[in-house]
Amino acid sequence: MLAVTLADIRLFLHVLAATIWVGGQITLAALVPILRGYDGLTKVTARRFNQIAWAAFGVLLVTGVWNMLELPEDYPSEAQTTLHVKLGFVVLSGLAAFLHTRAKSKAGLAAWGAIGVVTALGALFFGVQLG
Repeated sequence: MLAVTLADIRLFLHVLAATIWVGGQITLAALVPILRGYDGLTKVTARRFNQIAWAAFGVLLVTGVWNMLELPEDYPSEAQTTLHVKLGFVVLSGLAAFLHTRAKSKAGLAAWGAIGVVTALGALFFGVQLG
């Protein structure tokens, strides 16, 4: 059996948080049409998901910074560029999710929700590419 390292734990926490942040958004988007059939259930479910999702986003930020602090001095410039693109998607994902929570109209909820999940998927893709 391989030894468990601090790097393994760091990466595990980062990937776990990403599954909650990204996968949760996709799952909730799939459930919303069904939840709308029950008075008030969509809002209650979304509020509860927000508690979990924002905690996961916080873990992503902490472990992401931790990951960057562990990069070697000679980290390739192509990888640095990819990392910057990923970080752009992370910022956009968080901003879109925040604006989604503040939206008052169905159109705003839909637009910011869609932008949030697409940018979260972009961050996930570039994160996998870096791995």
